[in-house]
Amino acid sequence: MRTRHFERHYASRIGWLRAAVLGANDGIVSTASLLVGVAAAQATHQALLVAGVAGLVAGAMSMAAGEYVSVSTQSDSEKADLERERKELETDVEFERRELAAIYRGRGLDASLASQVAEQLMAHDALGAHARDELGLSSTLAARPIQAALASAATFALGAALPLLAVLVSPAERTIPVVAGSSLVFLAALGAMSAHAGGARIVVGAGRVTFWGALAMAISAAVGTAFGVMS
Repeated sequence: MRTRHFERHYASRIGWLRAAVLGANDGIVSTASLLVGVAAAQATHQALLVAGVAGLVAGAMSMAAGEYVSVSTQSDSEKADLERERKELETDVEFERRELAAIYRGRGLDASLASQVAEQLMAHDALGAHARDELGLSSTLAARPIQAALASAATFALGAALPLLAVLVSPAERTIPVVAGSSLVFLAALGAMSAHAGGARIVVGAGRVTFWGALAMAISAAVGTAFGVMS
């Protein structure tokens, strides 16, 4: 007896994976850059910790709000498209059937088979068929604002906690190299894990987040040094 085979597809992870990776990456990069910039301006150890904690809280809330608003806008657009499609199915179902058949013909089916497929799919779930094949919407990729907001806030806070931990364990005179070095390691690990989870090349995923993180910290250090010299 054959057992059912369930394939694992990376597309099902897109919603939460994007929000989680974005949150953790921003948490590490923004907090590490903030700490490096403030340290370069000759701030005290206590001032560094205050700035880091403030950056963690503000960043987590900003990420949550931004993701919620952004994904809610996407969700509103999807709902509006579905509502319009529902009304069109109620007012002119035959036109919608021909429209769906034309889509299948464009994908390579002959006219007769395309009409049969459109008729049978619409008999089963007309709105679902049009949502999937005409609008490109599916339950797997549907916008989920709350999920995205929570994932972004939680992962931002987790990412931001790592540079803060580096400040706590590093000697005052070694704060900048310890924070920068450990943050780049964290970023490389994050990039590698997210690439693996998404089915992409690990080296590419690790390299791109590390490059942009190093650039952000370098610019922040330069700005902090400039303000430290002027003060």
